[in-house]
Parts: sequence; structure tokens; C-alpha cells
Amino acid sequence: MSVALFEPYTLRSVTVPNRVWMAPMCQYSAETSGPNAGVAGDWHFAHYAARATGGAGLILVEATAVAPEGRISPADLGLWNDTQVEGLRRISGFLKEHGTVPGIQIGHAGRKASTNRPWEGRGPVDPGEGWQPVGPSPVEFAEGYPVPTELTVDRIREITAQFADAARRALAAEFEVVEVHGAHGYLIGEFLSPHSNHRTDAYGGSFENRTRLALEVVDAVRAVWPEELPVLFRISATDWLEEQGWTVDETVRFAALLREHGVDLLDVSSGGNGGPAEIPVGPGYQVPFAARVKAETGLPVAAVGLITESEQAEKILANGEADAVLLGRELLRDASWPRRAARELGATTPAPSQYAWAI
Repeated sequence: MSVALFEPYTLRSVTVPNRVWMAPMCQYSAETSGPNAGVAGDWHFAHYAARATGGAGLILVEATAVAPEGRISPADLGLWNDTQVEGLRRISGFLKEHGTVPGIQIGHAGRKASTNRPWEGRGPVDPGEGWQPVGPSPVEFAEGYPVPTELTVDRIREITAQFADAARRALAAEFEVVEVHGAHGYLIGEFLSPHSNHRTDAYGGSFENRTRLALEVVDAVRAVWPEELPVLFRISATDWLEEQGWTVDETVRFAALLREHGVDLLDVSSGGNGGPAEIPVGPGYQVPFAARVKAETGLPVAAVGLITESEQAEKILANGEADAVLLGRELLRDASWPRRAARELGATTPAPSQYAWAI
């Protein structure tokens, strides 16, 4: 019996061995200052190596900041200098050695930068330990968060160039897939949404203006990323805000533009931009957004959001709702979820020799 979850999938010249992919999830475990700030260490290596030996077809390394002030927390990974390349190359090399395609997400946290790690209570870091966040407009993310500094057009162009520089370093670190982070209320998503973007210049107001930064970043990344390698884009399909938020209709319209600008697959999430959002969380609750983008634009999509069971994931693919599934917290709970799913579905998937003899 053919099992869609374990069929290979090709984007440009890259063939991913299966459709079970690891979503980018911050580990908040890099050094926070000094010459090794933002450098991937032993924790990151062990974390990603375990998911590769566990059978994930593609691993997207966590949100990696394009600039120091673009970190979500002081302990985030970075790709703003060459020192940070080597630790990431060690990870990508191990992933490739064990049959997993190495990908990385690059991003800028915008007004949600300079916050504590989740287990330290989230929220802004103590004064004197962080930095001043920036954003499209001087509108704070939530009560208790600082009002961000509104970006000038010159600074917007600098950040666009930083995305391109980070992509170059990702290539030097031997990643085969790069994903631009435009979701969850971080900088690019802040520009997309009228909830957080109150500008009146060429980067605010109309749909064309609010999507301008995202498309300029995609163009800058695509210009330095090899033609034969894929570029992904992660989006929040909706802010879940009834008024003055980014909508699913806009996502569909935007997805068609992303395809024209060289994006190969849309990673469809939702939420994260603040406001009085009421999110009906449940198994697969974001899958319909991915399915609609795929149906109406033809752009390949990956579905994410409370996908936890093998039969559930298989059904999403078999029904044509998505081209791949991205697992987040479920892969934190079970690093070998892909191998377990293969057993449950009656599929076969390669295993490292060190494990295969005993399975």
C-alpha cells in the first residue's frame, strides 16, 4: 500500500525523502553575549541530530536572527557574522549524512524582540539586559511591552540586506533550504498586518504597501540563494482578529505573489500578532488555511498545528490538503515520531545502521 506520508517530495533540485518535516522551534540556548553570541552549540547539535536519526525528512533549524537586535531572546541563534557559520555547518553536515535535508529559518523579531525565554516567564527582559525593539510603527505588542522604534526607510533597506547576508551565510553553512520567517507577529508579519502597521508611506496602508517589505526580502534572498535550491516562506494565515488584522483572503492573494517572486512552498501557520485574538485551537486547526492556499494558487504548502497522530497526518496528505506536514511540539515529545508513524502505517523508512540491526 502506498503511504503518502513516506513518499519523497522534490522542490527544485532537492528531494526530501518523506513528508514528515520538523517545524522551526527556538531552543533559546545560545550564548547571549561575547564572541560566541548566537553560535549553535552542543545542545543544538544533539537536539537536531536526534530528530534526524528519528527519521524527519526535512529539518528547519529554529528562527535564526539576521541581526543582534532581531533576536527574539538574547539566547537565540544568529547568522549576522561568520563566526556563527561553523556551528550550523556541523549540524547541517550531520543531517545530510543521515538522509535528512537541512533547512534553516531566518528572521527578525521586530517589536517582539528582547524577551525572556519561555521558562523564564516570557515578556520583555529586564531593563539594561536587552535592547530597544523596532517595528513598522510605534505600537507595542501588548501591555507591558516597550513601544518599538518606528523604522525609517533606510533602516528597512538595511534589514532587507541583512536577510540577504544571512542567506549567504546559510549557504556557507551548507543548508539546502532557507525559509523566510513572515509569521507569528515578528517583523515581516508586523508589516503585513494593519493591526501592527499604521504607516502612511510606501510600506503601509494598502495591501500592496504592507506586502512590500516581505516581497523585497524574498527578492533579496532569492538573488543570493542558488536557483537550484528552494526558498520557503512561513506565514500566519490570519491574525485571528475580527477587525484590523491580516486575513485568510489576503494570505491567498499574497501566496500568488510569493510564487511569482520565487517562493517554492508556503509554510502555513497563524496568529501571534497580539490583540484580542480568540483562536479555536484543536487538532489540525490550521490545515484548512493550507488547503485553501494550495487549491486556489497551486503553490505547494506545508500544514502545521496540532498534528500529532500518524493517521491524521496521512489523511491530510492523501486528501490533497497539503504537500507535507510540519511537526513542532510533537517532535519535542517524540524525536522518533516519523519512525513510529511508519510502523503504524505499514511503511518502511531507513534507519541508521547503529539502530537498524536492533529494530
